[in-house]
Amino acid sequence: MKQVYLTGITTTGTPHLGNYAGAIKPAIKASQRADTENYYFLADLHALIKSYDPEAVQQSRLEIAAAWIALGLDTDKAVFYCQSDIPEIPALTWLLTCQTAKGLMNRAHAYKAVVQENETAGSADPDRGITMGLFSYPVLMAADILMFKAHKVPVGKDQVQHIEMARDIAQRFNHHYGEHFVLPEAEVDDSTAVLSGLDGRKMSKSYNNTIPLFVPEKKLRKLIMRIKTNSQEPGEPKDPEGNTLFEIYQAFATPQQAEEVRQRYAEGIAWGEMKQYLFEHLNSILNEPRQHYEALMAEPEAIAKVLARGAEQAREQSAGFLAQLYKAVGIAPIR
Repeated sequence: MKQVYLTGITTTGTPHLGNYAGAIKPAIKASQRADTENYYFLADLHALIKSYDPEAVQQSRLEIAAAWIALGLDTDKAVFYCQSDIPEIPALTWLLTCQTAKGLMNRAHAYKAVVQENETAGSADPDRGITMGLFSYPVLMAADILMFKAHKVPVGKDQVQHIEMARDIAQRFNHHYGEHFVLPEAEVDDSTAVLSGLDGRKMSKSYNNTIPLFVPEKKLRKLIMRIKTNSQEPGEPKDPEGNTLFEIYQAFATPQQAEEVRQRYAEGIAWGEMKQYLFEHLNSILNEPRQHYEALMAEPEAIAKVLARGAEQAREQSAGFLAQLYKAVGIAPIR
């Protein structure tokens, strides 16, 4: 029996190096295996939690689809689709919401982070500015995963909690209505890190500290030169662990290449030299995909065809499964 892999990226900005390391790279790697079945999607419904700019969401959908294809996703081997093209997913979200404990959602990292920000700011309302979309985000993510009976979900370490929540929700549904859902597992590649951005914090669109995957060569170099480093001098041994430059390099390097750079850190490589080395390495890897990406962006109709075909394939699974779940909960055709 093939293992089902599934993952997606929220369409709230231009795809960046952190997206590649955390989701795109392991997903494409999984799709190339003969023993897997793969579902990869644009999480555009999730985007509405964070973005109120329709044009930005639409542009991000196009850019992210082009990025996945340009970086090597074989859409003949993987089902590649927009979340919003699968109407069964919102329907499943409601079924799962009815089985989800509020206390479980209270523990979600994203929700707790905003509550903490409100409390730190002295707000009398800890839930100030928090929508039900943000609060219920893990339930929609669980629907994404459970609809296609995913066994493995390649994610960054910061997303493991959401997979654990999906398991909890699935187990509760199964307990009440029978064994319908596969319990998914997070798959975190040991070499996959949550990459730091320009300022040393997690690379995130929210922090505006990202390095887009397909910026022109000169812009790429300029961004890398802006990466924050410490004051250690050339010749002084440096620790690669927790260092942004090394994190990014390792995400795009072979183990042997990473080990060679570790040695250069021990020998005291200068930060300016390391930045230039990182730029040259990234540029050599991204040059060909960048050209493919630019060609795709100039022909959005081709991307639309790929996504439409993927949605049709996905609905072959989702329509029948939702009908089965409706019957299980007592919503079946009345005869």
